[in-house]
Amino acid sequence: MKKSWRDRLASYPHLPNVKEIPPPMRKRHGEGTIATPSPREVEEAMRGIPEGRLATVLGIGEDIAVRHRATIGCTVTTAIFAHMVAHATEESPKPEDRTPYWRTLKIGGELNPKYPGGIEAQMARLEAEGHTVVQRGKRYFVEDFAKKLSGTR
Repeated sequence: MKKSWRDRLASYPHLPNVKEIPPPMRKRHGEGTIATPSPREVEEAMRGIPEGRLATVLGIGEDIAVRHRATIGCTVTTAIFAHMVAHATEESPKPEDRTPYWRTLKIGGELNPKYPGGIEAQMARLEAEGHTVVQRGKRYFVEDFAKKLSGTR
C-alpha cells in the first residue's frame, strides 16, 4: 500500500541537522555549516505565512539556517518538503492539517508547477488573495512578490 503524504513527512526522524558544508558545495557557498530542516519546520514556516503575504523556498531555508545558527539552509530539502506539505494538505480532510502552501513560491517568485493542481490551481488561489500573476516565457511569477514577503524572505 502506498504511503500517505502525511506518513512520508513523518519518516524523517533524523532531521533537522547541521553539518559542515560538503566539499562540492564549498566553491559556491564557502566554508561553514548547512542546516537541513525537518518536514515539521518547513510546514510550520509555511503555516505562518498570513493571507496576502508570500514566502520563497530560499527565504524559508535562510530562516531555518538562522534558527540553527548555520551558515546556509538546504533549499533543496526545503523545496522537497514544501512539495510534500502541499500534497499532504490536499489529501487531508481535517481543517487543522491544512497549510496555505500556495503562498510559498520558488526562488524569484515563481509559481510551482509540482504543487497539487499545477500552475492553474496555485494561480487561482494567489489571485483570490489579491496577487497578480504574470507569465514570462513558459513560467509564471507573482508580480512584485518581494514587496509581499512575510517574515521568511
